[in-house]
Amino acid sequence: MSVVLVVNSGSSSFKYQLLDMRHERLLASGLVERIGEDTGIATHTVRFHAEPGRPAPTVLDSTHQVERPIPDHTAGFAAMLEAFAQHGPSLDEQPPVAVGHRVVHGGARFFEATVITDLVEINIDDLSVLAPLHNPGAVQGIRAARRAFGGIPHVAVFDTAFHQTLPPAAYTYAIDRDLAERHRIRRYGFHGTSHRYVSAKAAEFLGRDVAQLKQIVFHLGNGASVTAIDGGRSVETSMGLTPLEGLVMGTRSGDLDPAVLLHLARRASMSIDDLDRLLNKRSGLLGLAGVGDMRDVTARRAQGDEAAQLAYDVYIHRLRTYAGAYLAQLGGVDVISFTAGVGENAAEVRADALETLGFAGVRIDPERNRARERGARVISADDSAVTVLVVPTNEELEIARQTLAASSGSAG
Repeated sequence: MSVVLVVNSGSSSFKYQLLDMRHERLLASGLVERIGEDTGIATHTVRFHAEPGRPAPTVLDSTHQVERPIPDHTAGFAAMLEAFAQHGPSLDEQPPVAVGHRVVHGGARFFEATVITDLVEINIDDLSVLAPLHNPGAVQGIRAARRAFGGIPHVAVFDTAFHQTLPPAAYTYAIDRDLAERHRIRRYGFHGTSHRYVSAKAAEFLGRDVAQLKQIVFHLGNGASVTAIDGGRSVETSMGLTPLEGLVMGTRSGDLDPAVLLHLARRASMSIDDLDRLLNKRSGLLGLAGVGDMRDVTARRAQGDEAAQLAYDVYIHRLRTYAGAYLAQLGGVDVISFTAGVGENAAEVRADALETLGFAGVRIDPERNRARERGARVISADDSAVTVLVVPTNEELEIARQTLAASSGSAG
């Protein structure tokens, strides 16, 4: 059995999944949180699968939770291993062949999944200057995981890697060139693991060769980005040096005139930290409507809340702006896909985002769009010149696939 453990570490928590890659199915998942606080929480869920020829079990998942002090990531991994030993599946009977780590920022150094060595770990840590909220936690998780699973390959899968195919015209900012090079300022893009998975899944679902398709993928969750993909290669994406640029998000502003920051610093006496908190934690839907979840915005809008209506309108306006721009950059599009929490579940957002693309032959089928189905599905009308899909993302599976490929290559 080719079992892969996927780890997504933050500064005070980490999520994990154990996947059987022979069948690409989930065996167990968990969350270790409140690391470093007085009381930590370790939650472990076991997924049961029916044996061939037998009916599916009544209970598919079994969840177990423990509360105790978890001072650091090493203690967190110990709690995870105890959960596997007590509740299964047994890592002795189904040992992982590799561990895959989600790393947000790979800078310009890492353009593919990379087997972690001491030098790679140092480089990921060095890139924390570009992702101070994300890479430090990933490094802590990598170090703890390498101690816990010392005899197998560990692989870093970078959110930025898929966007290393951006042309210079797309990734270059129009500021002093020497200054930009010295401080590594350029567009890197994020959500690359999701964009890669969804664009490949869309091609597979349609029975088409991804190399022959022009695609636009909207990853709409609390964080949101859109990518133009030509022949399976990212050629334009909305997030930039950090995950702050681009679309309106749950708590992030997205695109903003940089002079706004200068104005607030001068007139409102706001510090760099104040501005950081404003743009990352007090803006987006939350800043406009007082709530950062699109479901809450939609509910308030239905009740006549003017602030929620404006927040929704701004959100949709930004989606349309990028849809039109990427349509032009690609010179036409074959497939548009929606994914992540909002993209997969908010039918009204999907319809409104594409409403003005009728000139390009984009037509949504209202009934298909409203249908609550699982899995990839078509929501465009039969006479639409562009196929519009909803494609549930699976970043953990994509990380596991890349981890297995990279670790197999290193073994060879």
